[in-house]
Amino acid sequence: MYVIESKGAAIICMLLALVFLGTWPAILAHLERRGRLPQHTYLDYSLTNFLTAVAIALTVGQIGDGKVNMPNFITQLSQDNWPCVLMAMVGGVFLSLGNLSTQYAWAFVGLSVTEVITSSIAVVLGTTLNYFLDDRINRAEILFPGVGCFLVAVFLGSAVHFSNAADITAKLSSLSDSCKDISGADGSSDYREIVSYKDDATDLEHGSKKEEKVRVGSVDYLVELEHNRAIKVFGKSIWLGLSITFFAGVCYSLFSPTFNLATNNQWHMMKRGVPDLVVYTAFFYFSLSFFFIALVLNVWFLYHPVLNLPKSSITSYLKDWKGRNWAVLAGICCGIGNGLQFMGGQAAGYAAADCVQALPLVSTFWGILCFGEYRRSSRRTYVLLISMLLMFVVAVAVLIASSGHRRT
Repeated sequence: MYVIESKGAAIICMLLALVFLGTWPAILAHLERRGRLPQHTYLDYSLTNFLTAVAIALTVGQIGDGKVNMPNFITQLSQDNWPCVLMAMVGGVFLSLGNLSTQYAWAFVGLSVTEVITSSIAVVLGTTLNYFLDDRINRAEILFPGVGCFLVAVFLGSAVHFSNAADITAKLSSLSDSCKDISGADGSSDYREIVSYKDDATDLEHGSKKEEKVRVGSVDYLVELEHNRAIKVFGKSIWLGLSITFFAGVCYSLFSPTFNLATNNQWHMMKRGVPDLVVYTAFFYFSLSFFFIALVLNVWFLYHPVLNLPKSSITSYLKDWKGRNWAVLAGICCGIGNGLQFMGGQAAGYAAADCVQALPLVSTFWGILCFGEYRRSSRRTYVLLISMLLMFVVAVAVLIASSGHRRT
């Protein structure tokens, strides 16, 4: 079994986890914008996430010989460690509910702001819990100012959302007013803003090559996006999206502390002489419960959809190969990212490992690059967006600086 034994290696794990965990949300949001049902996407994603965890456990968790107090993954499967196993599975339930909620929140609030708010809540609550569970191995005088930076990012993220929503409302109002000026004809074509593409670049949003495309950020772009996407949001209250987002943030704040309890057994739940769960065993059970909850809920949503989504079925899901490769890639990214986060947290402390919750740095990059988020927005929106991202950069640096080193 491979064990992280140095602070430097733990930091590398956390930074790599940041990249992977910031990428999978962009992929799932990309599929929803192209019209794929979120139930189909999440089933593919959660299954691949679980298989990735199994692969990590059977490879990295089996490297070399185990120790008396740190047995290999397969050895632990037959041990009497069910109290901690159940704790790991509770963590998987929280993460599954959080990820499932954010998949619907992206449509209402946007990829960037959703990730900002959920991640910030997770750090403010989860890092505080992990600090005390980790026996205070992290430097509090550095750690908590970093948590404060995430808290500021919550308010900045909310401000960005409301500012961007006001920009969108103004654009749609201008379209409505313009159409009223043209009697007896559909004036929408007179207001389409077209950009010619002379190169052969592939359109990531639509997955095909186009000679001309609606200008990103324009009124027609917003209308076209609403027409194509799976979840229709026009006319719905922004408070619904924010409510889903805050619920997801609370779920995110609890999955890491429960995983911490599962691997370090601070509550002394297991019988004397039984080794604590190694990170790979806990990650396996964590991912198993993650997949089980995702399977149950999304099969239910196939036949009883929410938010006015169309009904589907198991047969329709199995036949839906459009975008399945992207959903599989998202599951692999999430599985690897979570595994690296837990490996780094086991060595440097789970409080410091919560720096991976700065994943909006990566998600926002993908959102702007691929989805045109915040294109042609107001100056106020841009100022708030830049301030929010800078706050995350500072927070990541501070949390990494606060990391300690757990004895193995």
